[in-house]
Amino acid sequence: MKPMKEIRSRTVVIPTTDIDTDQIIAARFLTTTTREGLGASVFFDLRHDRDGNINTNFPLNQPEAKGCQILVAGNNFGCGSSREHAPWALLDYGIRAVISTEIADIFRNNSLKNGLVPVVVDKATHEYLLNNPGIEITVDVAAATLTLPDQRTVEFPIDGFARHCLVEGIDQLGYLLQQADKITAFEEARS
Repeated sequence: MKPMKEIRSRTVVIPTTDIDTDQIIAARFLTTTTREGLGASVFFDLRHDRDGNINTNFPLNQPEAKGCQILVAGNNFGCGSSREHAPWALLDYGIRAVISTEIADIFRNNSLKNGLVPVVVDKATHEYLLNNPGIEITVDVAAATLTLPDQRTVEFPIDGFARHCLVEGIDQLGYLLQQADKITAFEEARS
């Protein structure tokens, strides 16, 4: 995992509420245990019509969405099953942060463990973001703040341990490995 101190990007907005993990990546694409290539299947059934043609009306298919790393989504994003492939697919697609007024607990935890930053904001900030797609904002993971184009700063909640891991670019195992000398010293002192 790469260190994630700050994300500065334009936003892409999918205002739909209750986007579940099956919409993020359908079960039929869960045939791999690796993360690579899952981005091609992210929101597949929304990005394509029944015949497999590109749905040009879907926000991710709009030319202005190219390169956006911050997704602003409707309320209750990531609900549904606990599939870890959902944050993997978003990350492989290029999304680094998801902003909503509510992000499902299991999805949020899976995101934090894999390097996707879940940002929960108040309703007024959310409405502003929904109504202004494509604006450039900054998600400061270390400070747990979101900076809007008018330089207004909004705080968001993030677990301290998860924030440490994101900023350092490590997962839970990496954190434990960083403590190897202390663990060895403790074990030696006890024996």
